[in-house]
Amino acid sequence: MHQLTSTELKSIISPPSLESLISTILFVCLLFPFTTEAGLYTASDQVVVLTPDNVDSVLVNSTAALVVEFYASWCGHCIAFSPVWKSLASDIKEWKPAVDLAAIDCANQDNGPVCSRFGVRGYPTLKVLQLLHSTSFMDFQGLRHKIIDKMETHAEPWPPACPPLETTRAELKTNSVGHLALLFETSNSYVGRELTLDLLQYENIAVRRVLSTEDGLVAELNVTHFPSCYLYYPSGIFTRQLEVRTFYTYALQRLPGVVRAGKPLPVTSDLAKNTTEDQLRPFNRSRVYMSDLESTLHYSLRVELAAHPVIKGEALSTLQRYISVLAKYFPGRPVVNNLLKSVDMWLKGEKDTELSYSSLRDALDNTVPNAALPEGVRWVGCQGSKPHFRRYPCGMWTLFHVLTVQAEEAADPQEVLQAMRSYIHSFFGCRACATHFENMAQESMSHVGTLSSAVLWLWSHHNHVNNRLAGALSEDPHFPKIQWPSPELCPSCHGVKNGEHTWNQAELLTFLRSHFSSEHLLSDYLEEEAQLLSRQKERLVARHQEKEQEAKRGAEGRARQTQDTLLKPQPEEEMKEQPQPGAGLEQGPVLRLGMQPVEPEDLLGQHKTLQKRILTGKYTGSEEEGALEMYPHPNKRRWMSLLSVGFSRLDISLCVLLYFLSSMCLLAMYLFFKNRWRLRRAKVALP
Repeated sequence: MHQLTSTELKSIISPPSLESLISTILFVCLLFPFTTEAGLYTASDQVVVLTPDNVDSVLVNSTAALVVEFYASWCGHCIAFSPVWKSLASDIKEWKPAVDLAAIDCANQDNGPVCSRFGVRGYPTLKVLQLLHSTSFMDFQGLRHKIIDKMETHAEPWPPACPPLETTRAELKTNSVGHLALLFETSNSYVGRELTLDLLQYENIAVRRVLSTEDGLVAELNVTHFPSCYLYYPSGIFTRQLEVRTFYTYALQRLPGVVRAGKPLPVTSDLAKNTTEDQLRPFNRSRVYMSDLESTLHYSLRVELAAHPVIKGEALSTLQRYISVLAKYFPGRPVVNNLLKSVDMWLKGEKDTELSYSSLRDALDNTVPNAALPEGVRWVGCQGSKPHFRRYPCGMWTLFHVLTVQAEEAADPQEVLQAMRSYIHSFFGCRACATHFENMAQESMSHVGTLSSAVLWLWSHHNHVNNRLAGALSEDPHFPKIQWPSPELCPSCHGVKNGEHTWNQAELLTFLRSHFSSEHLLSDYLEEEAQLLSRQKERLVARHQEKEQEAKRGAEGRARQTQDTLLKPQPEEEMKEQPQPGAGLEQGPVLRLGMQPVEPEDLLGQHKTLQKRILTGKYTGSEEEGALEMYPHPNKRRWMSLLSVGFSRLDISLCVLLYFLSSMCLLAMYLFFKNRWRLRRAKVALP
C-alpha cells in the first residue's frame, strides 16, 4: 500500500485556488477519517471492539484466547471480509470463555499506535497471540478450524478457560459428571473439538473426543459411523445421537440437569409445588395460543400506550398504522375483531393533530355491541418460569409472526413489517431493544420485496436476536433461546451441506405458514365471549358511576371553595390600607350618600347567621332582637342599594362628575341663548 510522503502532502495542500483547497480538504478527510467513525463492527456483532482505552485490559492476563482482526475501514477487502468475521463470531459465541473475537480499526488515527505496536502493515490481518499471516481462508468454517489448530499447537501456557481438546484414553467409569458425551470421529475431523467448545458454558455435561483408531471403545459401543455421538453412563447404558454438529449441540444442551454456568436449574413441577412462584400452565410447545395474542394486545394498547398521555406527530401516524394492520389481519375472535375495526374507524375519523390516551382508552372500552378486548394477561405459550421471563416480548414476536403470515393478500409486502418497525421505534418500552431492532431494519428490511420474503425476514432476524441474547440474564433457563424451529419441531427445515448445518428455505416457509396460520391457533384458557361482554358491561357501568361521583365531588369542592372564600375574614392590614368610601370628594351630603358602603360592618356575623338560618330554617331569638339594630334605617339602606348595585365606587364618582359637568354645560347654554334673545328684542324695539 503506497503511503504519501510529506513532500507529496505539501504539494497537495498548497493549491493556488480556494476551490481546489476545499476539494483537497475533503480528500484528506476521506483519507484520514475522524475519530468518531464507528468502523465495521459493533458490540451487537459479538465482536469486541478494541480501542486504545481498553486494549490492555482486554489483552493482558485474559482468561480467553483473543483472535484480533486488524483492519482499515476504507479497505474494500476488509469490508468484504467483515460479514465472514461477523458470521464466525455468531457461530462460536458459545466458545467465549476460551475464545473471543475482536477487531480494531487501524484507519482511526487514535488506534494507530496500537496497530504499530503489533507490527501490522497490511489489512486485514488476523492474530491469535501469534500472527496468522493471511486471510486466504475466506469462509468462517476455515477460520474456525484455524483457531482450533492454533489452540492445540500453542506452546506457551494457555488461558485457564480453554478446555482439553485432545482425545480420551482414560477409564470412563471414573467419570463424575451428570452426562458424558463421546464423539467418535476420524483424526482429521473437527466436530468433536467444536462440540467441546460449544458446550463449554454448560455444567453437568462433559464432551470427550474418541478417534476411530480406539478399537476398544469402538467395539464396546459398536460404533460403525464416524462421526457419531454417544451418551455414555457408568451403568453401561448409552444412546446414539444425530450426526451433525448443530444437532449434537442442540440435543446435549437440553439433557436433564444441563444448564449454563451460573444459572439455576430449570424449575420443575416438583420444585414449583414448594415455592411461591406461579406454576406453569400445561401447554403444547408446538402450537400458538390465542390467549398469548390477546394478552399482547391488552398490554400493548392498555399498558404500553398509556405511558404516552398525548400522542401526536409521527407517533400518531404510527398508532394509526398499527391499529390498521391489526384490524386487517389479526385472526381473532369476532368480539375482538369488532373492537379493532371500531377503533380503526374512529382513528381514521379523527382530524386533530394530536390525541390524548384517555380518549383512546375510551374507544377501547367502547359501547359498540359485541365488541370487547379482554383485560389482563393470561400467558400460555409465552409464559416464563418466573414473572420477569418471556411474556410480553415473546407475545410481540408471536403477534407479528402471525400477522406476516395472515397478510398473504396484502398489496404491500412490507406493510406489516413497517408497522412493527414504527411501533417498536415509537412505543416499545425496552429502548435498547428498539434500537437493536431499528439497526436490523435499516440493514435489510428495504430488500423485502415479496410476502414470502417478509415472513422469512422476520424469522431470520428473530433467530438473530435469539443468538445474541442466548446466555444473557434475561434468558429463561426453562426455555433457552435456540435457533428456531428446532430439529424436533421441524426436521425437514434442517439440512447438511459440506458438513455444515443449513436451512431448507422452501420447507421452512411451508412450516411457518402452517405454524402461524389461523387454523393452527389454540383457544385454550380464553375467557368465554358471553362472560367477556358481561364483564365489559359491568366495567362500563362502574366507570360511568365513577365519573358521576367525580363530577359530584368536583362540584362540591368548588362550592366549598366559594363558601370558604366568602367566610374568610379580611386581614386587618388590608382593611387599613383600603381607602374610605367618598374620601377626597367635595360633593355634598346628598351625593355622598350614594358612595357609602351598602354592606353592614358585621359581615362575618351576618353570614354566620344566614348559614345557621339555612340549616335550621328558623330565626333565633337573638337574631330577631338584633334585626332592627342591624338595619336602623331600612328605607335608606334600600335606596343606597339601588344607587350602588352593580357599580364600583369609581363608577359612581365618574357618573356624579359627569352629571355635574353636564348641568354646568346646560346652564351655560341657557344663559348664552337668553342673552342673545334679550339683545334681539332690544334691536326690534328701536325706531
